[in-house]
Amino acid sequence: MREPGLVRQISLIGACALVVSNTLGQGIFTSTGFLIGQLGSPTVVISIWIVGALLALVGALCYSELGVNFQRSGGEYIYLSEAWGPAWGFIDGWVSFFAGFSAPIATAALAISAYLSYFYPALEVTQTHSFSLGILNISLEGAQLLACCIVAVLTLLNLLAVDLVAKMQNFLTTTKLIVILAFLVLGFGFGDGDWTNFDRVAERTTSSGITMQFAISLVWVYTAYSGWNAAVYVAEEIRNPAKNLPIALITGTIFVAIIFIALNILYIYAVPPEQLKNVLSVGAKSSSFLFGPTVSGFFSVAMAVSLLATVNAMCMVGPRVYYAMAKRGAFFSGAAKIHPRWKSPWVAVLYQGACCMILILTGTFESLVYYVGFTLSLFSALSVLALFKFRKYPNWKKLPWVSFGYPFLPTLYVTTNLWIFLNFAPGQRWASALSFLTVVSGALLYRLYRTPSSISSQP
Repeated sequence: MREPGLVRQISLIGACALVVSNTLGQGIFTSTGFLIGQLGSPTVVISIWIVGALLALVGALCYSELGVNFQRSGGEYIYLSEAWGPAWGFIDGWVSFFAGFSAPIATAALAISAYLSYFYPALEVTQTHSFSLGILNISLEGAQLLACCIVAVLTLLNLLAVDLVAKMQNFLTTTKLIVILAFLVLGFGFGDGDWTNFDRVAERTTSSGITMQFAISLVWVYTAYSGWNAAVYVAEEIRNPAKNLPIALITGTIFVAIIFIALNILYIYAVPPEQLKNVLSVGAKSSSFLFGPTVSGFFSVAMAVSLLATVNAMCMVGPRVYYAMAKRGAFFSGAAKIHPRWKSPWVAVLYQGACCMILILTGTFESLVYYVGFTLSLFSALSVLALFKFRKYPNWKKLPWVSFGYPFLPTLYVTTNLWIFLNFAPGQRWASALSFLTVVSGALLYRLYRTPSSISSQP
C-alpha cells in the first residue's frame, strides 16, 4: 500500500500567517529587558533591532530563491544536502530538531508561564514545587510544569489533520496581531509613558567589551527574528510555491520588522531603562506602567495567548523537517510516516514533543535562547553561502531581487553571521559548547546510522 504524502493545501495567507506567527514569538515579548541590561542605552537597543531586521530581510531575499528552486519540505536540510553533501544536510536536520524547533518551543512555553505568573505567582521561575514519585523526590519550577502541559496539549492537537491545525493557526495569528496592534495603538495614544526614558541609561550587568557584547546581544535579536524562514519548511504543502513562497517570506519579514521596532520603542517609552533591565515579561511590565494593574492583567493574558500561537506554529513546522529527512534515510525512519487518517507526520510530532519537555526540564530560559541563536546563525549562513554554488547551475531560476543585490547580499549575510559567531563564542562558552556538542553528535550519528541517499547533484 502506498504511503500517503503531503498535500498542497496551504494558501498564500496561510504561508504568510506561518511566517508572522513563527517570528512574532517569545523573542519580542521577552528579549528587550535582557538587552537593556547588557547594552544599557535604549538608543543602542533600538539600533540593534534595526540591524536584526535588515539581516532578516537579506536572509529572506536569499531564501526566497532557494525555496523557489527546491519546492520540497525541509528548508535548510534540503539546501545543505544539495550544496555540501548529505552529511551536512543530516547535521542541519539534527541541529534543527534541537535548536531550530524544540528549544524555541521550550522557551516560548516558559515565556507563557512568565506572563501568567502575573495572576499565579506560583508560576514564577523562582518558585519550586516538590512531589514524590515512588522512591524519587522531584522538585520542579511552576513555570516548567505549565510549560510541559502546554507542549503536551499542542503536540496532541498537531496530530490532527493539517487543515484543522492550519485554521487554528490562522485564528491564533489573527488574535496575536489584534493584541499587538491594540497594545501599540492604545500604548502610544493613551498610555502614561515618558519619552525622556530614551535619554536615560541603565547600568550594564556585564563587563564584556562593547564589540563582544553587541554580538552577544545580536544573538537575542537573531533568535527573535528566526521564524522569518518558516514557510520554506512547508514548501511541499504551499499552493503555487513559485509565486507564493517568496511573497510570504519577504512580506512577512518586513511586516514583523516594523512591529518589532515599534514594540521596542513602546517598551522603552513606558518603562525607565533601570526598571526594565533583565525583566522577562516586558510586555506585562510595560502595560502596567502604561495603563495600571487592571488593564495590565488583560494584556498579560492576551500576550500569553499570542505566545501560544508561536508554540503551535513551531509544533506544526518542525515535524515537516524531520519528515523530509526521514524520507531520504537521514533520520529515524518512523518520522517519515504520515497518518492515513489525520494526514500529519505523527511520529515526528511525538519525537519533537518529547524533546521539548526534556529541554524545559533541564535548561533555563536564558541559556536556551543563547543556544538557539548561536547554533542557527551558523547553519543559516551555510545555506545562504550555497547560493554561490547553485547560481552556477544552468537550470537555476534566478530571482530578479536577488540578482540585483548579488553577490553583495549573500556576502553581507554570511560575513555578519561569521562575525557574530567569532565574537559570541568566547563570551558564552556554555552555549558554544552545547552547540558544538550538538553538531558533533549529529556528525557521529550520520557516520554510524546513515543509509543510502537519493540526493541529486542539481535541482
